[in-house]
Order: sequence, then C-alpha cells, then structure tokens
Amino acid sequence: MRTHTTRLETEPTNRAVFDKRPEAVPHARDFARAFMDKIRPTVDTQAAASVELTVSELVTNAVRHARGAWCSLRLLAQPDGIAVVVADADPQPPQERTPDLNDGTGGFGWPMVQTLAKAVTVTTGPGGKSVRAVLPR
Repeated sequence: MRTHTTRLETEPTNRAVFDKRPEAVPHARDFARAFMDKIRPTVDTQAAASVELTVSELVTNAVRHARGAWCSLRLLAQPDGIAVVVADADPQPPQERTPDLNDGTGGFGWPMVQTLAKAVTVTTGPGGKSVRAVLPR
C-alpha cells in the first residue's frame, strides 16, 4: 500500500493507493477505520459500518473487474456525510449484474452501495474512472 497525504496537518490522511491485489480490500477497510477514528465529530457506529462496507465493495470491484495495476481510495469528511471515492485506470463504468445465489461469484455489491449511499456518481475519462458514494454520517 502506498499512502499519499493530501491534507492539512490537523486532518487525518485521506488518500491511499493500492496495488490491485486481493489484500488491497482489507487494507482499504483498515484505512477507512483509521480515518473515521480520527475525524470529529465522530461518525455514528452504524454509519461507520456502512462506510466500511462501501469501501470494501468498491475496492473489491476495482480489484476484480477493472483493468490496470492500481486503485486509489479517497475519503472526505463532510458535515452531513462521508464521501468514499475509489478510482482506477479502467474507463468502463460499473455494471450491475444478477446476483449469484449458487456459486458465490458476487453481484450484490454494486446494488448495496447504491442503497447505502445518499448519492453515487461515476466519472469516466480516458485515464480511467472514479466512483463517488456519499454516505450519511
């Protein structure tokens, strides 16, 4: 994991870049937990669990489905929410698919993110895409 700081000295580190490997997912969850532990006012327990789940799902999607060798995670504390931004080098937007109830190959994450978040936006360009989910605080 490579961590980049884009902050004032009084704010927690809010951006990390991960090699697209399966271990990026638990590292991203740890990063999100550490971020939320440091911001004030504190994040409600249920809201923190939703942020952590959203981070996990978006980073998992980038690791499993996106082209390229990296993905990044950026967290932003807002007065009424937490913005989770995951970027990767693949310009293809996320695709909803039928959840797999038999073989465990997924299909649940993207709809779950859309349900948990107050707003979800996908920005694409020649250098890749970013998925931004804003969750209640």
